[in-house]
This record gives sequence, structure tokens and C-alpha cells, in this order.
Amino acid sequence: MPERTVRRQARGLKRMAEILDAAEAVVSEVGYPDLTTNQVAARAGMSPGSLYQFFRNKEEILDGLVARYTDERQEFWAARLAAVTPDVPLEVLVGQLVDESVAFKSASPAYWSLLYGTATGDRLAAASQRLHDDLARRIAAMLRRRSPGVSEERARLAGTMTLATVKAVMPLIATASPEHAAELVNELKVLLVRYLA
Repeated sequence: MPERTVRRQARGLKRMAEILDAAEAVVSEVGYPDLTTNQVAARAGMSPGSLYQFFRNKEEILDGLVARYTDERQEFWAARLAAVTPDVPLEVLVGQLVDESVAFKSASPAYWSLLYGTATGDRLAAASQRLHDDLARRIAAMLRRRSPGVSEERARLAGTMTLATVKAVMPLIATASPEHAAELVNELKVLLVRYLA
């Protein structure tokens, strides 16, 4: 009996992940305001009735996506920033972090439109702010490991400004031609290295 229950739970979690994958694809194509549960069900290869066993409406799907995104990004950046050692040159560090951010933006457009786009409501804005605050704290901690003489207040301000700068430039990169996007990425790296040096 317990083994059967575990298998059912695993199948249920797998199916929920497939539904969220489908919802992410629909958000990328039509945006959250125009998303319907029927579109998500069709993309997931299931009937709307089956979808409702997991998510009762599009707001619950949104909650699932926001939880997925915030948890995954917090885990990713926590591991990534905790692994940074003081011996990594600043130019290399900034280059890696910017490249990882750009790669994620390209691979997950729904994330950006939900947490940072114009369609964000109060709930999404709050989730975005929590993620932003957590990441700024982690950047600040990484900066203090690199430069122990930097005050906690200064590191926190630098972390906040670094993150705000990346967030502000990402929409420009996303909408630029490949050549211009590469130029913008390089300029962002130069700007951050000079700011953090």
C-alpha cells in the first residue's frame, strides 16, 4: 500500500509539472491575461476536467508557476553565489553571472513576463520583490566574502543596485537584434565591473 501511494504521488507531481510546463509555454505565446485553462489543458495533452483535478483555475496555475520560479531561482542563485570564492577575478565573476542571467531570460520568457512584466498584479509584484530582496542579500554576502572590509550596509546597497541594473537592462537585451544584444551584454558587464571595483 505505501509503495502504491508513493507511486501515485510521484505521478501526480509529474503531472503537475507537465501542466506548469504547458502553462509556461502558453504564457510565453499569449501572455498571462489571455491564458485559459483550456489552452493549458490542450498543451498538456489532457482534458480540462483532468486539469481541474490539479488546478481549479488559472489563478492556481499562476500560483504554481510563481512558486516554481521563485523556488528554482532562489535555489539556483543560492548555490551559485555561495560557491563564489574571493580568488575569482571580478571580470570573470560578473561575466559568468550576467551570461547566466541572459541565458535564463532566453530560456524562460514566461518567468520574466510574469514576475517582471507589465501584467504583474499585487501578488506577483510581492513574489518578485521577495525574490529580488533575497537575491540582493545573497549578492551582498558574496561581495563581503570577496572584500571583508566592505560594510554590510554598503554591500547591501551594492547588491541592490547590481540587481536593479541587470533587471533594467534585460528588456533591452531581449528585444534587440542578436548583434545589438551582444553589445548590450558587454556594456552591462563593463558597467557592473566598474561599479563593483
